[in-house]
Amino acid sequence: MAEFPSKVNTRTSSPAQGGGAVVSTLSPDLGFVRSSLGALMLLQLVLGLLVWALIADTPYHLYPSYGWVMFVAVFLWLVTIIFFVLYLFQLHMKLYMVPWPLVLMVFNVGATVLYITAFITCSSSVELTSLKGSQPYNQRAAASFFSCLVMIAYGVSAFLSFQAWRGVGSNAATSQMAGGYA
Repeated sequence: MAEFPSKVNTRTSSPAQGGGAVVSTLSPDLGFVRSSLGALMLLQLVLGLLVWALIADTPYHLYPSYGWVMFVAVFLWLVTIIFFVLYLFQLHMKLYMVPWPLVLMVFNVGATVLYITAFITCSSSVELTSLKGSQPYNQRAAASFFSCLVMIAYGVSAFLSFQAWRGVGSNAATSQMAGGYA
């Protein structure tokens, strides 16, 4: 049996002056921006901004179909910003109890479905709501084109999110902790 030291030194400390709050700095993970998930999120943000900016510059409030396109574009743009910030500053690592690969997969599949409806709605309403060759016609046609590109970007993200959720190319623990981006 090992001998117990004859003299034990114990110390207690009090919190530092200023309330004892621990301040941590957020530093961006530039590896995420260079990853396929980060690049796709940036693409979704830029193209989504183009969709709703082009529609917002026309009198869209006169046509209910463009109200739906605006809702889908702005809502998904804002949620994508939230996810982008969460992953850029590695905040998803602090919320480890959330299954992030599954959350991203569900979001991307839902966004793809919503953008499919927005693309069909926007494309079918272009000719009905403006004269061919006019500025609103051109803006709405461009918004239809960009909504198709955003739909494809969300579809690719959904596929990659599915692979990350399923754990293709890595073990489940690595995929869960890294958030699934490669």
